[in-house]
Amino acid sequence: MTRTEYHELDAPSLGGRRRVAVHGHWGRPVLWFPSQDGQEWEFEAAGMVDALRPALDAGLIKIYCVPSYDEQSWSASWKPLTDRVDAHRRFEDWIIWQVAPFIRDTCGGRDDIAVAGPSLGAFQAVLFALRHAHVFGRAVALSGNYDPWSWRAWGPADENTYLACPLQFLPPTEGGHLDFLRSRLRLTLVVGSGQWEDTTGAHDGSHAMAAVLRDKGIDHEFFVWPGWPHDWPSWRAQAALYLPALG
Repeated sequence: MTRTEYHELDAPSLGGRRRVAVHGHWGRPVLWFPSQDGQEWEFEAAGMVDALRPALDAGLIKIYCVPSYDEQSWSASWKPLTDRVDAHRRFEDWIIWQVAPFIRDTCGGRDDIAVAGPSLGAFQAVLFALRHAHVFGRAVALSGNYDPWSWRAWGPADENTYLACPLQFLPPTEGGHLDFLRSRLRLTLVVGSGQWEDTTGAHDGSHAMAAVLRDKGIDHEFFVWPGWPHDWPSWRAQAALYLPALG
């Protein structure tokens, strides 16, 4: 039976503490970002543990689920994008300085953490991989939209909003940093063509992201599932196929 544990971690950048759910006993650590406004328990409640049980029980992967901070960042549509990004950066600090060390400490010091998630969690996975490739060298992104400016965003732009949009900051990347991304990263993008994949921007966004990765020569694979919707049945089937391959 798959082991599940809950841990409370300090979250100084967010004020207080946050819970992390851990599924599995061994294997490649996978940091899972939830869908929009999701919490650390969403992964299990949505049937993902059952979908991945063979890989979890076999010790291929170990899943770490964090709660979102979307209510203060990406979902806070009353805020200008600059304020939403500032909130996201506080979440990013928590992930890098508290969550990633916790994962390494509870995985025998393994330093091959992958990131994954559906919908807004897919955006998070790709953004973290591109911005912190020294920490996360592998990403699996299911039904992502990678342009925050398309999310009813408003207000001025600045350096932080630019660096929060992969479709803006990646195309001009060149030189040594691009060489590092090429040497370090491998990304898997998956999207359906069914209901809500178009209205959420996931279909066009995933194609656009794959085109940029291809143009920059960054190792990736891109899969389109014809007819599959932007919903949990798709993400369960996709995760069951692509996450065990990380092990």
